[in-house]
Amino acid sequence: MSLSLCSADNRCLSSLISTCEDCLRRGPECAWCSQERFLDGAHVSQRCGSVSDLRVRGCEEAFIQNPNVKVEVNATIGSSQVSPREITIHLRPGGEAAFVVEVQQLERYPVDLYYLVDVSASMQDNLDRLKTAGLALSHLMKEHSSDFRVGFGSFVDKPLSPYIDVHPSKLLNPCSDYEVNCRPAHGFIHVLPITHNMTEFTRVIQEQRISGNMDTPEGGFDAMLQAAVCQKDIGWRPEAKHLLLVMTDQPSHLALDGKLAGIVVPHDGRCHLEDNIYSQTTTMEHPTIAQLAEKLLENSVYSIFAVDQVQYRWYEVIALPHHEFGCFLQKSVCFATMISRTLAVIYGNTHTPLFLRVWVRMGYFLNCRQWGFALCSSRLKVFFKVTVGMSRCPADGGDRDVVMSVRPVGFNESVSVRIRQICVCGCAQTGRCHDDPSSSDCPAFTSACRAHRSAAVCSGQGVCKCATCVCDSSRLGNIYGKFCEMDDFSCPYVKGLACGGHGRCVSSECVCLPGWTGESCDCPVSTESCVSDDGLICSGWGKCVCGKCVCDDARRSGAFCEKCPICYSSCQSHWSCVKCHLSSGLGSDALQLCNHSCAPAVEYVDDVTGTTAQTQRETQEAAVRLNELCCCSELLWGKYCLYPSSEKCQHRFLMDLASDRPQLHISRHPGEEIHSAPPPPFSTSVRQC
Repeated sequence: MSLSLCSADNRCLSSLISTCEDCLRRGPECAWCSQERFLDGAHVSQRCGSVSDLRVRGCEEAFIQNPNVKVEVNATIGSSQVSPREITIHLRPGGEAAFVVEVQQLERYPVDLYYLVDVSASMQDNLDRLKTAGLALSHLMKEHSSDFRVGFGSFVDKPLSPYIDVHPSKLLNPCSDYEVNCRPAHGFIHVLPITHNMTEFTRVIQEQRISGNMDTPEGGFDAMLQAAVCQKDIGWRPEAKHLLLVMTDQPSHLALDGKLAGIVVPHDGRCHLEDNIYSQTTTMEHPTIAQLAEKLLENSVYSIFAVDQVQYRWYEVIALPHHEFGCFLQKSVCFATMISRTLAVIYGNTHTPLFLRVWVRMGYFLNCRQWGFALCSSRLKVFFKVTVGMSRCPADGGDRDVVMSVRPVGFNESVSVRIRQICVCGCAQTGRCHDDPSSSDCPAFTSACRAHRSAAVCSGQGVCKCATCVCDSSRLGNIYGKFCEMDDFSCPYVKGLACGGHGRCVSSECVCLPGWTGESCDCPVSTESCVSDDGLICSGWGKCVCGKCVCDDARRSGAFCEKCPICYSSCQSHWSCVKCHLSSGLGSDALQLCNHSCAPAVEYVDDVTGTTAQTQRETQEAAVRLNELCCCSELLWGKYCLYPSSEKCQHRFLMDLASDRPQLHISRHPGEEIHSAPPPPFSTSVRQC
């Protein structure tokens, strides 16, 4: 639980908030408290806050107005392709909700494919390749649809200068210089309406001849718009998927290019076919990209660009809706296979255009991948995740519904999504939101607005209205309480949080929540954070203060006072341990009793001097120093020490500093008498200190 003024809380806190509706419009994090005596007369804006903040400030759960985002699916409406068919979403400002739409292509779903072919002279090889692909294409398309139809149209460019050579001899045959019989240049000719007769389609392609023009760009966009909007002439079936395959090896002219030929009339976006010929090609501008995109969407036409490798990038950056790309492959590769593969991509990339007042984000996921494309059968299920959000309520208020339709391109089924905007609080129906304080006339009694007789009216942080304190608003935070004596900003801050985020600020002092203590409520009452691995608090060498160990011995350190590199480096530090073992008889009972109270591990030995020559040599040298210093002598791997076990006797022990051996070695032999004369190294007499 936290009282921090986080970003969500800050969004909900404003002196401009005067009603429950104002609070809800702040965002999905904000809630309103309709409790009658909430905060004992605080400013009305302080009824708005995050749910957690309102709970901490004492608002009961039943009075918190916090309408939730909700998605309701109507599963009673059947569907064969798109499901579910009807969804209702309850949204509040700033909220969002997600749902999944399942799309499955029917096995016999109709497909209309219209070939729009550039027949300029540079397309001769590709046109010849297309002439041999008709029958092969019909067989391949059965993998995607058993109800498949095709149509055909051709384009070159606007038959005006400077796009073509206007010499009389070139108007009828643009290729006369090359002794080739070419057809005249044209903007767009609709040759074959969409038909299931593949024999007729093959015959039409075989009859096609190339034409010619002067400049590099062609009039492809002019022809595309006519093919999209002339529904009846082309023969698009309303229930079919509409595919427009554009074949060219050059980029297309764009809007305003017509000025080169003196054309200044903008394109009107309408059908202008007369006797299957585009009649306005010499009088109307090329369409804009946006205009073309709009007409493709409006008529549910899915465009495929089969372009030369050199022009691939140019068409890739064109921002047309739901389009795909294919390249003319090497001559050894079947052209029909390329078309089939491109059509397969379409089935796996169904786009859904949405023009809504609320914002929408979409994504899809498939179950099959191959060759870098989504090559899936027509019966594959495609799942769309649609996220819908609402940025704000209508300006004039109210809870008006917004209805949108999610329809995959080319499908005759859609999902109806009804968005119910939650902009009015539930408490408004009963008139108990307590939005505005009463403004009726009443006696100006101020005694009821003082905490005690000598206290300031409303603690100096509000005004007294009708014997009730109405607290001031502050940019720093909330002022509340019966006498406006509480706030959440004048107390100590820890890590940017008032009262460490673990208490309430009352009269500039922190009132800690259960489990916390300290002036800033930043100290946990529990000592759990101070328990070391051995189960002791601070390893038995300190106290737990504010959740952290404070060591009793200044030489100790570490999170649990477990570190003390100098605690056991002197002989005297082990005298109490040695005394315990000696007084207990150096037996198993002593090990069990004293090892529990001694920090170092202990073992009993017959000879602390060791047995190796090196150890004996070190021992002899250390013994001399031991006798001279009277209490201890250092070795390379430890220290020899003496313990004064009686007035005239001392006991030997070895303090081993090696980590892989016990720390103390105590001799089992009794202590020896101390003589005044210096003895040989470690003989039975030792000089007294």
